[in-house]
Amino acid sequence: MATSFENIAKEQIHSLKFPHTDVLDNPQAISQRKVDLQRALALGNLEHSKIKIFFEDNQSKKMVETTVWALTDEQVVLKQGAGIPINRIYFAA
Repeated sequence: MATSFENIAKEQIHSLKFPHTDVLDNPQAISQRKVDLQRALALGNLEHSKIKIFFEDNQSKKMVETTVWALTDEQVVLKQGAGIPINRIYFAA
């Protein structure tokens, strides 16, 4: 069964609410997510490439296509200061 993600604009992220729980429970998937986000950061800074981030807020699963500007221990920072908590991200491609 395929899971569908709603495509949203990065400008909408400011209005989203995020629970504190992690969407992933597999340690390998959590580790892979970290690798994917580091790669997305490098692509954003070196090549200004956009990537797709698949995540979940308090209502549904969403996807945004954007450039990653920075990573903190807890958030992915996007253009205009928008942020997505890392623990709410499924993967980045």
